[in-house]
Amino acid sequence: MADPYRAHPFHAGGGMRKFGNGEKAKAGSIWTMLSRVFKHARVQWRLLILAIMCIIAISLLEFAIPQLTRYTIDVLIPEKRYNQLVGLGVGLMGAALLLGALNYISTSTTASLGQRVIYDLRNDLYRHINRLDLSFFDRNRTGDLMSRVTSDVGVLQQLISSTMIQLVTDLFTFSAITIYMLFLDWRLTVLLLATFPVMIMTTRLFGKRIRRSFRTVQESVAEVSDHLQNTLSGIRLIKSFATESLESDRFADRSKRNMEANIRVTKLRAMYEPIIDLLNYLGLAIVLVFGAWLTMKGYMSVGTVVAVIAYLRLLQTPIRRFSRLINTIQQSAAAYERISEIMNTEPEIVDAPDAISLRKVRGQVEFRNVSFQYAGSGDQAVLEHFDLSLEAGKVTALVGSSGSGKTTIAHLIARFYEPQGGEITLDGHPLRQVAITSLRERLGIVSQDIVLFNGSVKENISYGKQDATDEELMVAARAANAHDFIEAFPDGYETAIGERGVKLSGGQKQRISIARVILKNPELIILDEATASLDTESEHLIQEALAKLLRGRTCLVIAHRLSTIQQADSIHVLERGTIVESGTHEQLLRLNGRYRELYELQFPQAEV
Repeated sequence: MADPYRAHPFHAGGGMRKFGNGEKAKAGSIWTMLSRVFKHARVQWRLLILAIMCIIAISLLEFAIPQLTRYTIDVLIPEKRYNQLVGLGVGLMGAALLLGALNYISTSTTASLGQRVIYDLRNDLYRHINRLDLSFFDRNRTGDLMSRVTSDVGVLQQLISSTMIQLVTDLFTFSAITIYMLFLDWRLTVLLLATFPVMIMTTRLFGKRIRRSFRTVQESVAEVSDHLQNTLSGIRLIKSFATESLESDRFADRSKRNMEANIRVTKLRAMYEPIIDLLNYLGLAIVLVFGAWLTMKGYMSVGTVVAVIAYLRLLQTPIRRFSRLINTIQQSAAAYERISEIMNTEPEIVDAPDAISLRKVRGQVEFRNVSFQYAGSGDQAVLEHFDLSLEAGKVTALVGSSGSGKTTIAHLIARFYEPQGGEITLDGHPLRQVAITSLRERLGIVSQDIVLFNGSVKENISYGKQDATDEELMVAARAANAHDFIEAFPDGYETAIGERGVKLSGGQKQRISIARVILKNPELIILDEATASLDTESEHLIQEALAKLLRGRTCLVIAHRLSTIQQADSIHVLERGTIVESGTHEQLLRLNGRYRELYELQFPQAEV
């Protein structure tokens, strides 16, 4: 089966998509944008051909109508051909009806084409974002990414729906009429075309400024979207601190920047369009004055002058339309630049050419001389020359102060990040040589930061195994001590849990996340502070569920609460990315070191 990612018009060749043969999209080039968008539209070639044929037919009809006017003035009226007047009227009405039908087909076809292309582009952008590394999301705001997928792609829809095809057709119409007018009277045509270089220079001058302004508009929209996403997702915090007025002022400040950016665009457009209209009227004045002089001298008939004026209107229509469309084109160019920035971003963590897929693993994990630091953290390394062994089928626990590197170790095992030095192996295979999907299919993660989607309980539990039967789902829920409270809901497993599980308690959310991992049935488990924020009763139920989950599997437990790891096969104490103590719970207590300090802080009355 062909890889849909590689076949997309935004990309060429294999691997991650690029804007054509490894070339970076030339930000600022309208023609580059139009050519890339045309490659998208080319996939819908039937609709594209139909739309172009309709618009060309419309141009030919509009080209023919002035000839009827010329024939009427120069032939029918002087020769008093009354018998042809009815045919003339029928012909004009027929042309009008045909123009209406062609305009309907053209409009509906281009709209359908635009929607299909936008559908492909938005899906392509979303898939590409999903394939990027966590480091990319560390650097970019959620609201800004949302704005690029929704607002920026939506702006391009205006360009694709009509503008792009209309520009091609206008170029055809402009060329055809110019050639014909040169045939009618080259002197008049040359005088008329003398105004066009001024139009082109004016368009270039204003176009650059308008696009820069639209870039600011799109960025301000992203700021508004980012603020909205943050405040709506944190509405409980806002209300608990009674900071509604503060957030409203911040939102108003971002909205004001968006308003001011839009006003700047409007002022530029308001200045540009009258200049183009003035130049168009200058062309009309040239035709009227010089054409009248030629007619008075007997070099041109009245019908020819009228036809030339009609063709002048057709010739100026593309120019006038382009002056109106420059707003859309430059806005689309600004949006295209922001989309291309994402599409040109390559993931740092990819499968090696000879990557292997693991069908089953024992779970033996080895860290050998590993060094790692997060991007943008300066010289501050989280791990340096770090060694660690996770025995297959055993429970290994990590404890230590915040910032000691515990969660980083979990992220490196899952290949969310890549170490800068050293090597991590799974069952003897270097992780760099293991297919990422294969690795993560064998891995289950239960963390303190529980992610549940706005859907039903059933949809959330079966997220890692979409084809699970109801029986399998209930078995997983029972093992996670979640079945009873789920059945107590009015709709049972079909109960909607709200955004991020807002309708559930902390313990219920955690047990659903454990049921999700149990259903996935991975061989390697990571528990990252899985019970840190729970009450005693919930912790007891979850400990029972985890005991069932961990049976016979390799497990890495990260914990602040030492009560959760006392039965671990081995415990490692981390400080500043270094293991300072290792052993079982009893062994570490007897050492009278850092572990005992942590234990006595949590259990000051305990006798050891």
